[in-house]
Amino acid sequence: MPEPEISLTIPEKRYFTIGEVSQLCALKSHVLRYWEQEFPQLQPNKRRGNRRYYQRHDVELICQIRHLLYEQGFTIEGARQQLAQQTAQLTVQTVAVTRARIVQLREQVTETLQLLRTPLARTEQVQPCSEIAAC
Repeated sequence: MPEPEISLTIPEKRYFTIGEVSQLCALKSHVLRYWEQEFPQLQPNKRRGNRRYYQRHDVELICQIRHLLYEQGFTIEGARQQLAQQTAQLTVQTVAVTRARIVQLREQVTETLQLLRTPLARTEQVQPCSEIAAC
């Protein structure tokens, strides 16, 4: 029997119950609870009576895990390693982007400091507010 197709449209909600996630991702609730034990990244909020509330990023992660296991044929361990690799790659990319942004900000600060240190020519000095008509 073929697996039902995953609904790629995730509603704009803050929290999803385990039943809603189960329907969205075409999985049974006990599978979601099992995956919480196997994938440390999957940690839904638990409230009254140990009820699980998943956020959008949790649902996206579940869809990704489902894809790795059911469509690409990874084992649980293989999927865990694949997710860890992807996380490491994202971390490296984030660090590179952050460093580039820091360099850019330093340059802007340096330019601004140079502008502030440059004395204004006498002809360019700002007039006091009382002398300007449109203050």
